[in-house]
Amino acid sequence: MQNTADVRIYRPTKTAMQSGRANTRKWVLEFEPSAPRTVDRLMGWTSSADTTQQVRLQFDSCEDAVAYAQRHGLTYDIEEPRERTLRPKSYAENFRTDRVR
Repeated sequence: MQNTADVRIYRPTKTAMQSGRANTRKWVLEFEPSAPRTVDRLMGWTSSADTTQQVRLQFDSCEDAVAYAQRHGLTYDIEEPRERTLRPKSYAENFRTDRVR
């Protein structure tokens, strides 16, 4: 019998270095760590015996990622994305006299 690995399915958020949302449209399937990371005492490098931590699959939709996990017998957790709320504002608000500084 094949061991099943837990995976996490989510849609990534934009990084602080991005102004747009270019890499946030696809869904990502990542394997949860099954072995702890260890630090090499001589060199100080971090290593792990778990190679599935390096695998990161991208899908166009959440349903595709779930279908992949089910097809391979993986248990999964779905993290729903939080949509950001934009407050409409105008450039003229920068020069309002009644605003709090």
